[in-house]
Parts: sequence; C-alpha cells; structure tokens
Amino acid sequence: MAPAAPRLILGLLVLSLCCEACKKVIFHVPSELEADTLVGRVDLKECLQSAEFISSSDGNFKVLEDGSVYTTSALSLSAEKKTFTILLKDIQEQVQKKIHVSLVEEQKKTPKTRHARDTVLKRTKRRWGPIPSVMIENSLGPFPLQIQQVQSDTAQNYTIYYSATGPGIDQDPKGLFYIERETGNIFATRAVDREQYPSFQIICFATTPDGYSPEVPLVHTIRIEDDNDNAPYFTQDLFEFCVPENSKPGVVVGKVIAEDRDEPYTLHTTLKYRIVSQTPPITPAFSLHGDTGVISVLLPQLDRELVPSYTLLVEVRDMAGQPFGLCTTGTVVVKIEDTNDNAPSFKQLQYETRVEENRVNVEILRVSVVDLDEPGSPGSGAVYEIIRGNDDQAFEITTDKNTNEGILCVVKGLDYETAKQRVLVIGVNNEAPYLLAPHSQQLSQSTSSVTVHVLDVDEGPVFKPCLLRLDVKECEDIGTAIGRYVAEDPETGNSEGIRYRIPPGQCNWINIDDRSGEVRTVRVLDRDIGEMRRGQCNITVLAIDRNGKTGTGTIQVCIVPGNKNFPRITQTDYIMCRDRKPICLTAEDGDEAPYSAPFVYRISDRNLASMWKLTPHDGNSWYLSPKSDTPYGIYEIPVSVTDNGGKIGENVVRVNLCDCVTPTECDGRTRQLSGGNVTLGLWAILAMILGSLLLLLILITICGCCGAGVMHRQVTDDCANHNLIISNTEAPGEEVMDHNIIPLQNTCDQGGYGVKTGEQQTFEMVKGRGHTLESVKGGGHQTLGSVKEGGGQPMMDTCRYSYSEWHNFTHPRLGEESIRGHTLIKNN
Repeated sequence: MAPAAPRLILGLLVLSLCCEACKKVIFHVPSELEADTLVGRVDLKECLQSAEFISSSDGNFKVLEDGSVYTTSALSLSAEKKTFTILLKDIQEQVQKKIHVSLVEEQKKTPKTRHARDTVLKRTKRRWGPIPSVMIENSLGPFPLQIQQVQSDTAQNYTIYYSATGPGIDQDPKGLFYIERETGNIFATRAVDREQYPSFQIICFATTPDGYSPEVPLVHTIRIEDDNDNAPYFTQDLFEFCVPENSKPGVVVGKVIAEDRDEPYTLHTTLKYRIVSQTPPITPAFSLHGDTGVISVLLPQLDRELVPSYTLLVEVRDMAGQPFGLCTTGTVVVKIEDTNDNAPSFKQLQYETRVEENRVNVEILRVSVVDLDEPGSPGSGAVYEIIRGNDDQAFEITTDKNTNEGILCVVKGLDYETAKQRVLVIGVNNEAPYLLAPHSQQLSQSTSSVTVHVLDVDEGPVFKPCLLRLDVKECEDIGTAIGRYVAEDPETGNSEGIRYRIPPGQCNWINIDDRSGEVRTVRVLDRDIGEMRRGQCNITVLAIDRNGKTGTGTIQVCIVPGNKNFPRITQTDYIMCRDRKPICLTAEDGDEAPYSAPFVYRISDRNLASMWKLTPHDGNSWYLSPKSDTPYGIYEIPVSVTDNGGKIGENVVRVNLCDCVTPTECDGRTRQLSGGNVTLGLWAILAMILGSLLLLLILITICGCCGAGVMHRQVTDDCANHNLIISNTEAPGEEVMDHNIIPLQNTCDQGGYGVKTGEQQTFEMVKGRGHTLESVKGGGHQTLGSVKEGGGQPMMDTCRYSYSEWHNFTHPRLGEESIRGHTLIKNN
C-alpha cells in the first residue's frame, strides 16, 4: 500500500490535470460599488454539478453556494474592466473547474429632455415585493395554475430574466412551482396538501442577460389555504371510565378528547360532541357536554347489581356541528363501581353443633352469608361477631377470606358439669361501611343462633380457683400456715383421694400438705433478700386423683411489707445562731406504706422539753426551735420518732446554741465574747453597777475626811473625772494575795506603795495630780481613779489606803451579788 504523502501528490496532480476553464461571465456594474453589493449571479451547476469547494481569486469578492457574487468591501473600478476567477472543486471526483468573471463599467444613458407636453410621471408601488401568494388546498386546477407574478421596476430600462429557487421548485417537493423567465409569472403544476406542506418560501431573482442583478433576491411566501378535507378523530379507540353506583346527577365520569388535522382556530377544527346511542337501551344514564366532551351522571339511580356497565356510542363533528361537517364516532365504556348498598344475610337462621368438654382451639362450625355486592370487594367481605352467649370469651369466630364463611372455634375448654349446652347469637357486617341507597330504608343487622352441645368426658381434678393469691406478712416465722389450696373431682364434686405436690424447679418459699392441701412457709420471707425483692412468686401445684389423672393450679405468694424498721433522723448535728431559726428534722424509714410516714416527733426529756419545742412541718419533717429564755450552750436532745405503724425510733439531736451570726463562727463550742469577755446575766450586771456606785461613794467620803484634817483639803469638781474601768476580774485575784509581794517605801514623797509578783503584776496608788489603781495582766488593762487633787499639793499619810482594807470591804458584797445573778465567770 502506497504511503499517504505520494497518494496526496498523485491526487493533486490528477486534480490539476482535470482543472479547466468552464465559461466566461461578464457583469455590467457601476464604477463605484459599495460593500456587500450584489454583483450578479453565476450558474455554478451548469459548470460543475456538485461543487464542494467554491472560492474567488480576488478577495474583494465572495461567491455563495447559489452562485451569487457580492463585494466584500467598497470597490472602485480603476479601469473600464476588471477580471477575477471563481474556482470550483469536487474533491471526491477530483475535478476542478474555473469560471472567468469580467466586470465592465456600465454606460450611462443620456437623459431625455422632458417637454411641457410630457406627462408627469407618478410614483407607483414597486412590483418586486408582492404580497404572499395563496393557493387553495387540493385545488382542482386547471394546471398549470398561475398564483402570482413578480416583476422588477428595472425592467423598464433593462432586459430582465426571472428565476427562482427553494422548496417546491428545485427542492422537495420538486417541480411543484415554476416561474416564467420573461414575465415573472409563478405557476403551480399540481394540487397541494396543506397538512403536509402548509406554506412555501421561495427565493426569486431578477437578472440581466449578462448576469447582473439589479434587485436584491426576493423571499416570496406561498401559503396553502386550508380545505376541510380531514374529519376529526378520537385520541383513543376506546374510552373506559368508572363511577360509583348511586352517584348523584352531575358527577363527572370522564372526558373524551378528539383532534382535527385541519388548520387550527377555524371552523374546520371547531368540534361538537354528542351521544349517539347507549347500551343497554334504557333510560339515558349519562350526558355529554357538546363543547368540552365531559361525560356526567344523568340518572340518579345507577345500580351495579342491575346494570354493571354502560356502552356509549359518541360522535364528534367539525364545522361547529353543522350537518355538512365531517364526523367520526367512538366508543365509551362506563363501569359502575360497587358500593356497599346491600347488607349480608345468613343463609340459615339456626345452627347446631357439638364439642367435647375441655377441647381448646378446635373448629366446631362454619356459617355462610348471601351478599349481592361485588364478590371480593370490601362491600361483600363478611365480618362476623358473637353478639350474645360468650361472656366468658370461650368462643371465637373468624372469616375465611377464600370462601367468605364464618369459622366458629372454641378457645377455652368447656365444662360439661357447668353447662351441657351453650347458645350463641352471631351477627354479620361488611368490611366497608353500609351506604344507604337513594329512596331505600335502613336495614337491620342479620343474625343467626348457634346451639353448642357440650359432650361429657372423664376429667382430672380441678382447682377452684385456678389461681389462688396468698398474702404473707414479711418476716413471718418458718412453718406459718398461710392458706389452703384444694382441688375437686368435677364428676363427684369432692376432694377425696386427691393428693397434692409442688413440682421442683420453682421458688422454694412454701410447701403444701399432700393430703389436706394446707400451705405453709418454709423460709423467712424478707423483701430485702435476693429473689424476694420482687415481692411475689407464682408456684404451680399438681393435684392427682386415684386414676392418676392430673390437674394443675397456681398459687401466687405475695409478700406483704411489714413494720420491721425503726424510723431515724437523717441528720443529728446542728449549729443554731442568735437568730434562733428553727431546725428542720427529717426522718426516714426503710418500710413501705402503711408502716412509714407520717411520723410523730416527741422530746423524751422533760427538762429539755421545757426549753425546746417541736412543730409539725409535713409527714416526714418537724421543726425544732428553742424557747425564748433558753441560754446559749450545747444541748443533746433525745427525740423519739413514731412511724405510722406505731414503731418508735430513739434519736439524739445535738444542737450547739451559739452566739454567732453564721454557723461557721462556731467550732462546736459555745462562742465567748472576744478578748476573754464573760457572758453576764442581768442580775450580775446590776450587782456590778451597784458595787461601783457604793465604792465611789466610800472614796468620796474618805477624801472628804482627809480634807478636814491637817491639810483642810477641799474636794474639787475634778472628782467627777475619775472613772471606774470595766475589769474581767470582779474581786482580787490570787496574785494580789501572794506572799511574794515586795512592799514599797512608805513615804508620801515616794508616791505610795507598789505590789510586785512573779508574773510582773503591780498595784500602785500614786499621789500627785491623780491617783490610779492599775492591774496589768496579759493584754488586759483596768484603772480605778481616785479623787484628783489640786496641782502639786501634798497628800497626808492618812490618805493612804492599803489594799487589804479595800479588799475586805468590797469582796464579800461583790461575791454575794455575783452568786445572786447566776453569773458564769470564764477567763481566757
């Protein structure tokens, strides 16, 4: 196989050999040509039938597929003649043709001089753009039939030849139209079907003999006018609709649709509908809207049981239903849907059947009904029920979906000794609700009676009741008798010869006497232990007669909660501050109702009961509060709590009644005053005030006596400035009485005497401008001021008072008042 490059060179060589000049074309044109100006038209097919490639040797010109030559830009002929070549190529046939085109400047005509007698020319309408042509569809001729004429106004100056191209001329359908070359008349050669070709658009050309086109190509439309040559037709061969029976008049059933291929929105496609006939030919049941094709119910009594379906012959006609219009018929089938307008009824009003006693889940009877509604529909599906005679729910009736029969079964064993026969009343309805037909009366439910004969069978013992509930108090002793459970022979009605036993593998709470049936406990039943937390257990008991036949029963042992727990207070330590807000005491009890709440609280100690009180809050809580005169301190209050069952729990509540603002200020002890202060009672405070006043009076009296002696002292008003300072010690301490006191020099000039101990404690009376009694102990400082003397006056020896005299005078009285005031003295 030859390589691709040599084959291409060979093809071009052959193509170049086949290239030859086809013809020469001359166009007369003006000397100045604008861009996109039509120069003329060349018949390309005359030169090469199938040209796949068309090109111009001059870029100022372009050639279209139809042979039209246009300028690509403004052009001025510099000489009287201009030439270029049109190249045509057929690549498949490897043929190439050339057309030589010459442009010759057209000669200007000498204008004629118009004389006065010449008629003035009037502007007339151009004939090159006529209105669209109209041709009647299915025209009968005669053919060729002229339908239009196109003419160019330039025909007055030039010889013009007319031509056309497009559908109907040189395109499918070819040969339908043609145009006369000299006159421009357009003719049709045969009839046209509008539904196939509603219109044609052809292009008309006007050219001079030398190929110049003075007119732009004209697009001319030929419209085919519709003829009523198509009858309307239905979109479906068969229309099927459904409507429920007993529907009211006016209910829409469906809609038929027809179409017409003729021109839309004309009389040719204006359709009318009507019902031609109805099968069965009885009273018309439906109506058909003439314009829309909607079918509606006309007859108010559509009964499916009488007529299950209707067949309608309908007609559609164009020309708005005029007799001369074209028409078509169609078929409509309307099916009547079933509704539950027929109640089911039993075929028999009475039935009898037999069943052995104690048989369970066995079919004993089938019943059937008659229903005129459509089989298999909800309107005919039967639903059976037992109306009377089944109080113990021993029977059950269901529906067989295949046969629509009622199946009567025994679901609980029957007892021959109790009832030798049972009479049942059964009723039937439909799955769908009953719909009352127009002009009909309400029907009552169909019923039937069934007599069931019970056949006697030898049976085993029977417990009565089959389930026995025995309540046992919690924590009862082992062997406590809690009941008796016996069975009897249904034939004889007594319990002779029947033995009892409990099968293994059950909760081991009780046992039963094999002869008497007495039930006793074998364990202490406590709801807080293991499997007993549930509080109950079902135990199966067997009864066996002499023939070895067995009956079963069930004992349900229920543990009844007892009062085994004491109530106790959950929190027993409290701190109560000076606001004395009541404390809420809450108790709990591990027992259940009715042996738990509500609780009753009581203070066991009489003395504390006089200082504290309890107030109920709710069933579980009481408030504890002190009375108004209860002193601060730590109290341990015995509180007894009694539950609803009468069981008493003793509790001790420890309350720290503290002089504080918040409980965090107390660390478990009664709070003292800061700095070692003593909490004093009312009487102690009064005693201190009276003692201070008495001491002040004695000092004033002694000072007055001294002033009446050698110095004749006068007491000044400065005595009012001496103060009695509060002391933590109401009487002289042991330090003052210590034998280690070192006496000071007894001279008035030395300022009195002093007291010194091992703890560096001093007591001084100083003469001068003021006289003080000082005692320094730890961080405390107390001062007793005497009468203030005048500035720099000496004191007599008689003004000296020993501490022992002061002590002997004040100590007995202060101690007596302190005891009387019940004062508690505490030193830090």
